[in-house]
Amino acid sequence: MKHLSRMLTLLFGSFVLMVMAGCTTSKSVVSQGADLSKYKYVALIDNDTYRMPPELVQYQIQLYDAVERSGLTLTNQYRIDRLTQREQASLLIATLGVDVSKEETVITVNFIDFDTNRPMVSCRGAYSTLGINEEADIKGAIKRVGEQISKTFNPNRPSESKVN
Repeated sequence: MKHLSRMLTLLFGSFVLMVMAGCTTSKSVVSQGADLSKYKYVALIDNDTYRMPPELVQYQIQLYDAVERSGLTLTNQYRIDRLTQREQASLLIATLGVDVSKEETVITVNFIDFDTNRPMVSCRGAYSTLGINEEADIKGAIKRVGEQISKTFNPNRPSESKVN
């Protein structure tokens, strides 16, 4: 009986730990006085701080999908010069950051005004299984950053984040 009690306590403790681990902080920060309604386009910039190994391209696709949930029209970073000045004035540059550690996985999408180079929005999605399941951590962080993007750019629309 003592053994069963210990096992149940251990299982319950593990369950509580897993639930608490999944409760990491996801949030968005919007620049004070920013009028997000003026933006119509977004270009994702693949810079040196963001490298996705080929086997993880499925997650890159999900990140692009999350950015598209902003309601902005996605444009190629190498075709920005083809946009008119008016279109460039309504363009945000998006940079992606991925930080995977044993404690949590954090994905950040930062939106920067093309004309002024001023950061306008930073969306952060975090998730953790305390290193037990790295794939679940990445999927959870993508889902959460997608929810933050949707909430920030479409505050009146319910979140429709889908991660398979």
